[in-house]
Amino acid sequence: MKTIRIGIIGGGLMGREMASAFARWCALTDVTVRPVLTAVADLNPATLAWFDAIPSCTQKTTDYHQLLANPEVDVVYVAVPHNLHEKLYCDVLAAGKDLFAEKPFGIDLASARRILDAVRKSGRFVRCSSEMPFFPGAQRAFELARAGSFGRVLEVVSGFHHSSDLDPTKAANWKRLNALCGEGGVLNDLGMHACHIPLRLGWRPSRLFAQLQKGYPQRPDGKGGLTNCDTWDNAMVHSWIRVGDHDVPMRLEMKRLAPGATNSWFIEILGTDGGVRYSTADTKALWLFERGKEQFWKRTDLGFGTPFKTVTGGIFEPGFADVIQQMWAAYLMEREGQLNGRFGCATPEEALATHEIFAAALQSQANGSVVSL
Repeated sequence: MKTIRIGIIGGGLMGREMASAFARWCALTDVTVRPVLTAVADLNPATLAWFDAIPSCTQKTTDYHQLLANPEVDVVYVAVPHNLHEKLYCDVLAAGKDLFAEKPFGIDLASARRILDAVRKSGRFVRCSSEMPFFPGAQRAFELARAGSFGRVLEVVSGFHHSSDLDPTKAANWKRLNALCGEGGVLNDLGMHACHIPLRLGWRPSRLFAQLQKGYPQRPDGKGGLTNCDTWDNAMVHSWIRVGDHDVPMRLEMKRLAPGATNSWFIEILGTDGGVRYSTADTKALWLFERGKEQFWKRTDLGFGTPFKTVTGGIFEPGFADVIQQMWAAYLMEREGQLNGRFGCATPEEALATHEIFAAALQSQANGSVVSL
């Protein structure tokens, strides 16, 4: 395999998850590239210490500029608060590195536009992280929709639900502050997950009405006091999309306050001749609708039918760590020009499109109006 040397800026939760995916790369059987973690940058020395367990990671620094100056780094993955996206992404591109960027690709629409402009000027290969569509059920739903299997599409629902913010004693982090997360709040946090498949199918809202909701106005600050929380925690975006010759309603749901949902991504597409439902709340279950003389919803148990084949037996179920690895395989194989029709990571243009949706949703909420995009 061709070796691709990876640097990570932001060694927290997602940085460690990505490094773990590389360590298990031998599980993949049909890729021609191999990522090797070479460098990591994080402001916290204690966070950097975790990467001591990875022998290939020979550079650990609290100054990301040193990582960008390292000629041994080919691709940089960046996972930092949203207010830092634009500066770091543009610095990565200016250093001549390819970029795997975390969503939402900038703190707001203006930032996303500047980042996209920098991407185009740099000529570097850039994609945005969105792992949930790499579950086999999500892949099946996408392929059926792309093939036009449902007749005339009648409605689409796509979303991502959390419930951990139901706990008022949970300490606030940067995602609860507009200054760091962005005014979009939960839209910035979870919106790419809800939008990735619809946008890839060409289903871009033409007009929308948004209902945004805030949770607890204050949370513990982790230091014995309280801090103000000003981000939107739940978002329902009711939109119209164009599918073939018809206008179709599409609802996007992004919630941090969703009772019972630990970490659930889902999609439902209904049409005159068929339909599909899939949720990671029941990872193996795919529901298919059939219309005949009688109408049926049929459930099937999916196995390990990932886009990139692995040594894992087909009867087993995939998990979050597996789709992270699948996402990286898609990024690296597309970078090599070898995606070969398989589902790819979110493009910079798709990331910008999500910000256009988010900006319209904020405008709709502020004015109580339908907004055209």
